[in-house]
Amino acid sequence: MENKKKLLDIVRDKIRFKHYSISTERAYTYWIKHYIFFIIRNIL
Repeated sequence: MENKKKLLDIVRDKIRFKHYSISTERAYTYWIKHYIFFIIRNIL
């Protein structure tokens, strides 16, 4: 069975590949997570 990565894991990998700081990684994942929750709450 294929082991697929979650969206936030992919984002973290890309940010680390580009050598961004840990605080940037946390900020990006924070905003992505909250955007997804916003869409789910208001659209669905």
